[in-house]
Amino acid sequence: MENTQCLIIGSGPAGLSAAIYTARAGMTTVVAGCEPKIAGDYDIDNYFGFPETISGRELITRGIRQAERFGTKIVCQRVLAVHMAEDGSFDVKTDQDAFTAQAVIIAAGVNRVRPGIANIGDYEGKGVSYCVSCDGFFFRGRTVLVVGEGNYAANQALELTNFTSDVAVYTQGKAAAMDEPFATALAKAGIPVLTAKIASLAGEPAMTGAVLEDGTTIPAEGLFVAMGQASALDFAKTLGVATRGAFIEADHEQKTNVPGVFAAGDCVGHFMQISVAVGEGAKAGRAAIAHIKDRGEKAGATSQP
Repeated sequence: MENTQCLIIGSGPAGLSAAIYTARAGMTTVVAGCEPKIAGDYDIDNYFGFPETISGRELITRGIRQAERFGTKIVCQRVLAVHMAEDGSFDVKTDQDAFTAQAVIIAAGVNRVRPGIANIGDYEGKGVSYCVSCDGFFFRGRTVLVVGEGNYAANQALELTNFTSDVAVYTQGKAAAMDEPFATALAKAGIPVLTAKIASLAGEPAMTGAVLEDGTTIPAEGLFVAMGQASALDFAKTLGVATRGAFIEADHEQKTNVPGVFAAGDCVGHFMQISVAVGEGAKAGRAAIAHIKDRGEKAGATSQP
């Protein structure tokens, strides 16, 4: 497990801007994320300081070079889970590694993938959940399904084995895309990965089954959604961060209600422009610096004889 002072989830404009501030302030900084949506070959004409047109790819490339110049470590890794430790630090698991951090900045954009289950909204809070860490406890010893095709779904299914041994993964008709270590771990845990598609849910007043596309009903009392990659909202729910709809609540300093957790960019749901994301990232970086320094000062005071 690698230690860092600040871990930033997301390598877009908000995440890189935050990293430039934290790394330049002397904080060890890791940015975890692969090519953001902005890093494409499309034209940007309204970004301050560029009278000429610049592509999204070129703008991100320049941001990466700048962040790395100040010592930021940028890794193309997908964050799967974030948990707060008893001492207020954070344990972050990716698809390749694990980190501990004193502060976390969520800058992962908005990308939750819906599973295509017709009446899923009727069962949210009545069997349907988006967070194993939050709700797994309530399904102890019960039959539970996970919908998703990748490493995120695999990780959620494996976490569920802390509460129940009756877990299955449904990929909603997609090809399974788990890396070999996750596929092996699922097989070892006895968790089947099925490509059938769940069309709807059944039960009254709470979920008791899932109806497959062919009309077959399978018994299940819980369903955890983990499609695609983990989203900013998934991390927020795991950490107990306040949200409004699909967005994270953050104040004017980009602080959330959880000490040490900050959010910036599209995931906070303001004016979704690159310039706004860069500004929010800068504010999140500054707030993270203050938080890390405060933790260090308190630790120093505690260790005084």
